[in-house]
Amino acid sequence: MAAADDADVTPGSGQAPGGGDAPSSDTRLGGPRLTRRGLLGGVALGAGGLAVGAAAGYAAASTAGTDGAAEDGGAAAEPGTVPALGATVEPSHGVHQAGVETTLQSHATFVALDLRDEVDRPALVRLMRLLSDDISRLARGVAALADPEPELAVVPARLTVTLAVGPGFLAAAGRSGRAPQWLLDGLPAFSIDDALEDRWSGGDLLVQVAAEDPVTVSHAVRVLLTDAGPFATVRWVQSGFHRPAGTAPQAMTGRNLMGQVDGTVNPEPGTDDFARVVWIGDDGPDWLVGGSSLVVRRVAMDLRVWGGLDDRSKEQAIGRRLSDGAPLTGGTEFSAPDFEAVDDNGFLVIPPTAHMRLAHAQAPTERILRRPYNYDVGVAADGTADAGLVFVAYQADPMTQFVPIQRRLAEADVLNIWTTPIGSALFAVLPGFAEGAYLGQALLA
Repeated sequence: MAAADDADVTPGSGQAPGGGDAPSSDTRLGGPRLTRRGLLGGVALGAGGLAVGAAAGYAAASTAGTDGAAEDGGAAAEPGTVPALGATVEPSHGVHQAGVETTLQSHATFVALDLRDEVDRPALVRLMRLLSDDISRLARGVAALADPEPELAVVPARLTVTLAVGPGFLAAAGRSGRAPQWLLDGLPAFSIDDALEDRWSGGDLLVQVAAEDPVTVSHAVRVLLTDAGPFATVRWVQSGFHRPAGTAPQAMTGRNLMGQVDGTVNPEPGTDDFARVVWIGDDGPDWLVGGSSLVVRRVAMDLRVWGGLDDRSKEQAIGRRLSDGAPLTGGTEFSAPDFEAVDDNGFLVIPPTAHMRLAHAQAPTERILRRPYNYDVGVAADGTADAGLVFVAYQADPMTQFVPIQRRLAEADVLNIWTTPIGSALFAVLPGFAEGAYLGQALLA
């Protein structure tokens, strides 16, 4: 099981296809209004590739809002009509993308896309402009342009959308020479990875959508995929959940479906420590400064067999008490474990094969940010559950941070008896974007 417990833009002036400054996506930014119909009207898949015509599409777009959306892109929620949690907005613009340092939401969907063969750099510019405009609107509770269900957009519920790219994205953009080596190489093969499936692995572009409301997540995913359709096809979709806000003790980290507290030793958001662990600095590629790396691994759990174990066996496998998540050596969930402590018989209190011992940082660099989600997609006729963990980890350099931890877990973690990785992917998380700019502009412009 992948590290589930312990482990200590500057906006540019993009060019519209065919030359000239790219028009703004909002009348408030001083350009003609961008509509989805106008943009997609300039994108046609043909034998010769993607037809160039986004500029013409922009020009043809009606400033009167012919897509049926309100003048600002859709109706925002009126004050007092949406409960506080549903009306809460997470900022979508900034140096970093939302959805990484953001407090974990209750629901998330991860969609990996494969770019169509005809997609080139100008097409990617159009795609990223369109998605960035959608993100800006949906995150603040405003319907996207030509949103088929604008009434669903008025409950932002802390919606965040995070975009990350794979090596195929850079290849299509003609920018492979600017990729970090870890993205080109991908994750190494781990000894427990013989059951990985292509249907849960890889991808050219990842879209992470998270919110407190599953309807909000579903609606945002549908809007984003509709816009991405002319440029890409869906490779895989993984959805997950946590207990909603206010339903579990606030002092305790969330639990996975094995009952294990998951993410106890994460870096504290807003601190220099968090920045060192998660964000890529000036030593990285210039287009990736302020971004991160993202590991997504789908881990199936044998919950029927695990559920038949007694509590002591489970705690010995994890290295923590089930009741409160504290280390077996005592204290609270956030107490430092004593890995040298022995019992009356001279045995280590936290066994050598316990998950938390192997996941614990053994070097200053071996720390990551975990944002995992549970998944449960049903039960077979024999009672076997198709359930487990969508393990999600962010770090500045996966080769020095995530990989050493995962290698130890692959070699000796006793939880491997009840867990099986069936999906694995690695992406580069783009830096944030300013209002009027678009995600990936430093790479594509």
